[in-house]
Amino acid sequence: MNAPNRYELYVLEEGERPVEVTEDTKIPNAATIKIVKQDHTLANLLRSQLLSMPQVLFAGYKVPHPLHPYFLLKIQTDGSVTPTQVLETACTKLIGTIATLEAKFKREFTFKDVDSGVQEDAYGAPVTAGNLDSRDYVDLF
Repeated sequence: MNAPNRYELYVLEEGERPVEVTEDTKIPNAATIKIVKQDHTLANLLRSQLLSMPQVLFAGYKVPHPLHPYFLLKIQTDGSVTPTQVLETACTKLIGTIATLEAKFKREFTFKDVDSGVQEDAYGAPVTAGNLDSRDYVDLF
């Protein structure tokens, strides 16, 4: 197979840097950031967060080849901050958003544990004494 071993997709090799920043010489206030051992998931999150920031004029990414686990993120700012600074800010905001999502997720499941007195069928509908039959919802005949 042409596919690399799974661990090569997320484990950094000895001396491999996870992020490399290259300042763009042709476009003002722009940089290309290479992020290794990551894929579309992180790239799209970063792009979306960057585009929501008013200092960012352009943010886009590309994955040059599906068998190579890295992506290139291009950022251009209005000059009030550098692309590296705006990327750090975007990462900090994303970490906060994901922490909030995690807290809400955990809170919902603690509520579910509290409400565990109600029995549910396989589809999440409450089971009462009146609808305890052995038929599945598909067994209509």
